[in-house]
Amino acid sequence: MKQRRSRISALPHRLLSLFCAGTILLTGCGGLSSSGYEKSNSAYREFLTVDVYDSSANFEGIQSGWYASLIKDKFNIELNIISPSISGDSDNVFETRFAAGEIGDLIICPTKGNKLQRLVDAGLVLDMEPYIRNADIYNRYSTQIDALNKEISPEGIYAIPAMISTISPDTPSEISAPTYGAYLRWDYYAELGYPTINTLEDLLPVLKQMQENHPYSDSGAPTYAFSLFSDWDNNMMNAIKQPCCFYGYDEYGFVLSKADGSDFQNILDEDSLYMRVLRFYNKAFSMGLVDPDSINQNYSELSDKYADGQILFSPWPWLAQPVYNTGENMSAGKGYMFVPIEDELIYSYGCKTYGNYESIIAIGSNAQDPVRLASFIDWLYSTEGIMASCADSPQGTAGIEGLTWEMTDDGPALTDFGVKAFYSTDVEMPEEYGGGTWADGICRLNFKPVSTVERSPEGFTYYFSGWDSVIALHQSDLEKDWTKRMGASSVIDYLTDNGQLIVSPGVSYSASEESTEIATIRVQCASVIVSYSWKMVFASDEDEFCSLYDELLLRTAALGYSQVLEYDMINAQGEAEAKIQLQDNN
Repeated sequence: MKQRRSRISALPHRLLSLFCAGTILLTGCGGLSSSGYEKSNSAYREFLTVDVYDSSANFEGIQSGWYASLIKDKFNIELNIISPSISGDSDNVFETRFAAGEIGDLIICPTKGNKLQRLVDAGLVLDMEPYIRNADIYNRYSTQIDALNKEISPEGIYAIPAMISTISPDTPSEISAPTYGAYLRWDYYAELGYPTINTLEDLLPVLKQMQENHPYSDSGAPTYAFSLFSDWDNNMMNAIKQPCCFYGYDEYGFVLSKADGSDFQNILDEDSLYMRVLRFYNKAFSMGLVDPDSINQNYSELSDKYADGQILFSPWPWLAQPVYNTGENMSAGKGYMFVPIEDELIYSYGCKTYGNYESIIAIGSNAQDPVRLASFIDWLYSTEGIMASCADSPQGTAGIEGLTWEMTDDGPALTDFGVKAFYSTDVEMPEEYGGGTWADGICRLNFKPVSTVERSPEGFTYYFSGWDSVIALHQSDLEKDWTKRMGASSVIDYLTDNGQLIVSPGVSYSASEESTEIATIRVQCASVIVSYSWKMVFASDEDEFCSLYDELLLRTAALGYSQVLEYDMINAQGEAEAKIQLQDNN
């Protein structure tokens, strides 16, 4: 373990007092146990509203419901979530708050773009070492915490990575399904006789036939194959990037990098996957398959459309399935399931031993009670905290022990209430848990402390889709039909058996520092790329599409796109080399 020098004597008087209190709270009577906090609310007499700057969140405002009740009971806090992605301009939101000297009390953001070092240099994050060095989080994950912070100066513990894992980096981090894939209304697909889909483009006639057969949703709204949103647009149009992952590539700035490090693409090259998917969506638009509301809606509005069965295709399992594949719908034979594309090679994220630097958590320097926030972070990484904070869907964790799940002689299992909560849409919560519905109260942080295949100290996976007891629950006719047709019990098994899964070794790579000039050019080019990508999706014909593409190339070239591309290419290749080194060392 890396040895760290003590700074207690150098702490300002206020923080020294807080540190002394924190030592009592984190190590004294009524402190931590392996199952989480045992303290009562009396340890925190003053109620606090905690501003959480959260670049991962799809929600903005005050956390409510059962999760709010839980953390109020434990820490006497409420979370006010500030989501820069909601505005669709996350970089500018960050820079504006950075310039004002106030990011948030808690900060969840990526390290890319040298964000963490910039926050440290500006004095906007605290050194958490005095608060967590005796806590469970450091006892369990000191190697991962030190690895992230060793590159930061001055020495200290300024942040903790998400998605920490103790499993081999060559192992998929997903339990039953990778992050990406084509998910269609399986009942409609079965009606068509399960047609073979050879390429991405072959999806279009299948989806068009589905739309013609079922022109209206459950509520009577018009159906579309695709519905898009702009919340997550950054270096590129996010909706265009997703199908690139069907072919083994993920983004690195303006580069598409293959999972095994064998190939790199400039997204603006005419024959890049990015351009292929842009043409795919433009063709879909010409066929009447793209929701015209796409450009104006956010993630939440899109989710509501999936809950209504209005959209026929989803690029992720965790978008359509959780909201539509309820027990009632599946019992009626309705639901979204994975449909294979014959030429796909789906990208899977390998377990990251040192965590995912795309999402770290830190304490803001202006936080009123850093000891309490450190205790909250410590709890987030406990079994109780992970189970409660990531219980967002059937692909998530199981929630509150004794309410939604329990330990049996045969291992962990969902309770009857838990089955209803995860496979229905409007289960009412008991008043002692804050009332409201289960769905309304899920944690809105969208922060995953550990890998989805990680196991608890008690030996079971935190994410319940892999539990034997839960697998045995999957007895709906819809799922039976999928299993029979696919010859596999899970998407991961199907793709692995058919050689259609490529794992990106789970390296935690930090790019070289991005200069101010590169950062400025990136923001300008990204704005143009995103704007023109949306225009190209909705281009009226091939001539307009090509004209827009030519304008895109001219405008980005004039802005200095090649400089940023060169920087991204160097770092994408650096990450690939780190993957090779990681594999050689394992």
